[in-house]
Amino acid sequence: MTVELVKHSAADTDVLWAARVSTAGEQSLDELHKDPERSKGLINYLMRDRHGSPFEHNSMTFFISAPLFVFREFHRHRVGWSYNEESGRYRQLEPVFYVPDESRKLVQQGRPGKYEFVEGTQAQQELVGRVMIDSYQHSYEAYQEMLAAGVAREVARATLPVGLYSSMYATCNARSLMHFLGLRTQHELAKVPSFPQREIEMVGERMEAEWAKLMPLTHAAFNANGRVAP
Repeated sequence: MTVELVKHSAADTDVLWAARVSTAGEQSLDELHKDPERSKGLINYLMRDRHGSPFEHNSMTFFISAPLFVFREFHRHRVGWSYNEESGRYRQLEPVFYVPDESRKLVQQGRPGKYEFVEGTQAQQELVGRVMIDSYQHSYEAYQEMLAAGVAREVARATLPVGLYSSMYATCNARSLMHFLGLRTQHELAKVPSFPQREIEMVGERMEAEWAKLMPLTHAAFNANGRVAP
């Protein structure tokens, strides 16, 4: 997976001036030049009591490369997000496919909503790698065969599996990112448990690491209040 922060306008002071306009009017812009550390109590209050709109006045744009099945889950997050994705209609797709490494737990136990994943055997790991690679090779050869015969890219791409990598730009604000993280990461501080697919969680973890550097006080308040989006 690739996650790169390519553009941003995001700082803890964005939360403060947005919140203080309700009582200070245009003087709230003074917060831009003050140390946000002195007002971390306000940020925590807004998070705790779920006054969410001050967390929307910022922006982060990420370049993300991940398997198609990750993007299909990603696009369920619509409020506060903007996406532009690589198109299989307009360009020939590259043969880059996802094969899980040995850190990926393979076996699911339990019932839906209350299951866990456990380590697979060496034989299962070898099976997953062999079968996936074989399937990918056959599907991409079929894709190339159709393209060579003059079949349109938008038709030929139908033979490609969801393990194919795609790329996109995803833009969000801190509030929409917190909602995403609350659902797509598993964390010991979370009040509400989540059971995300590991691959989208990996993307979420890398996005969170970048956001935490931009807005450390907001990130700390998010963790301190159970990782629930305000």
